Amino acid sequence: MGSRAVLIGTAAYRQLEQLPAVTANLRDLAQALGDPMLWGLPDRHCVVVTDPQDSSALLDPVQSAGEDAEDTLLVYYAGHGLRDADSSDLYLALTGSRANTGYTAVGYQHLRAVVRQSRARRKIIVLDCCFSGRAAKALTGGIIDEAAVDGAYVLAASPRDRVALAPDGEMHTAFTGELLDILRAGIADGPELIDLETIYQELDARLRAKNRPRPQRHQENNTGRLPLVRNRAATAEPLPAGPVLREEVRAAMLGAGLSLARMLRSAGRSRDALPVLRLVLQEGTPEPGAHNFAVQLELAELLADTGQSREAVEVLEQAFLQTRKSFGPEAVLVCRRLADLLQEAGNHIQACEVLKHALDLMEVGSAVAAESPE
Repeated sequence: MGSRAVLIGTAAYRQLEQLPAVTANLRDLAQALGDPMLWGLPDRHCVVVTDPQDSSALLDPVQSAGEDAEDTLLVYYAGHGLRDADSSDLYLALTGSRANTGYTAVGYQHLRAVVRQSRARRKIIVLDCCFSGRAAKALTGGIIDEAAVDGAYVLAASPRDRVALAPDGEMHTAFTGELLDILRAGIADGPELIDLETIYQELDARLRAKNRPRPQRHQENNTGRLPLVRNRAATAEPLPAGPVLREEVRAAMLGAGLSLARMLRSAGRSRDALPVLRLVLQEGTPEPGAHNFAVQLELAELLADTGQSREAVEVLEQAFLQTRKSFGPEAVLVCRRLADLLQEAGNHIQACEVLKHALDLMEVGSAVAAESPE
């Protein structure tokens, strides 16, 4: 996958007010970005940096992700935003930062420079900190070579002269809490795919209604209109009219969904194939059968190919339980693939047990074939 995300947050400070909500921000935003029904970003492509001690700890992960990203590079920072006593520049606080002393923090211009160096086609910076609107102003006024920031989009939690909010008693900061709600629940009557500009407009409306600091944004080359995540509110499907129709729809979903996922995968769109397979498996026929095995095998193989081996094993273990009530070539294939993944993970004893079960299935299949009339 050509996209990367770096989520940075400073919750603990030695000389500034503590921001415990930032910890929840990082955890839940990483989970949302990895949700296959939203973006589906693999865990290894989403780096979380908690309480950076110095500029290298904050910037090095961004530089590394920027070198790997080809499609989208998303960088998120939550924490205190500082102003230097002698300038209007924005600084991102570290654990040891002090108020009104920019040299104890990381200048936003340094983060901007690292992001600009990335070869990613789309670069997104999300700042949930005080005075973050200064970043949009700095991006507009400080760039001479427009091509160097082709595709840049900055989304800031507050105007350039206002503080952001971390409301008492709330799990998240005001800005990120609304952002997470939009990602998780979607936008009613919105498009199937949500772009950055739509997210900004929704954030602005919600925060304005609560009399909270309004977000700011700046974009280059209209990159805000490029889709970012799926709209969960637009993908919910109504239940079929009755039980018979429901089973017919489920059966059709299995064949059509599996074919669509394979077509997407062959076109190099594995990220889009994953949610299709998950939906098919979730809504598939209630009785275990060969078609379910085909979906589970396809999903497990795709998960393994994208580095999600643990989840691939979980999918095949569920299929393995079904093989105890079924037999046939695909049931045997489930056992063989599960044994391969278990062996790769070092679980040799379990792999042997699964292979033994595969041999039993083959013997049962042979016996049934021998008893069947010609």
